[in-house]
Amino acid sequence: MLTRFFFVFLACLLTTTLAYASVTATIKTTVDEVIRIVGDDEMKKKANEQRRRTAIKKAIATIFDSQEMAKRSLGRHWNQRTPAERKQFSDLFATLLENSYAGKIESYNNEKIIYTKESVDGDYAEVKSKVVTAKNDEYTLDYRLLKKENGSWMVYDVVIEGVSLVSNYRTQFNKIISTSGYPELIKKLQSKSNEIKM
Repeated sequence: MLTRFFFVFLACLLTTTLAYASVTATIKTTVDEVIRIVGDDEMKKKANEQRRRTAIKKAIATIFDSQEMAKRSLGRHWNQRTPAERKQFSDLFATLLENSYAGKIESYNNEKIIYTKESVDGDYAEVKSKVVTAKNDEYTLDYRLLKKENGSWMVYDVVIEGVSLVSNYRTQFNKIISTSGYPELIKKLQSKSNEIKM
């Protein structure tokens, strides 16, 4: 399910036509850079796989607010964590997010994106859209952004067909913590991150 979330979010981002530049200027800049990286013949070579992944992760880090996503995904358990634990969790979460995204971005296949609505409420924005695949399957997608102190817009959640990515993670994380404890969650995240890197 999470794999599908990342793939559809990827499809939403990888489009050169963005109707609402006021909110998506940062995303467009990043998407253009990612498309350049993925389409570069030299970068496509097996010998440059690590270099390509590093470049992709560096680019997408400019649009994902991984710290905010980590905090929201951990939910009520965030307040119980020490500063050191919060940093460790945020780092693991960012690695999981970046590696999962990078893995999906390399399979991008020119999905069609149709933007249907944008709303801005102070420092928060939401863009509603639908993604049409090559097989004409359609998925509704909303992505939510938070305006940072420096004025940039950062993604803090993605909603696929009514299901929030952050809420989905929070449910999974809460279940692990409730049944096995916080250390087990960290262990699983470390294992998953290592598995994705391979």
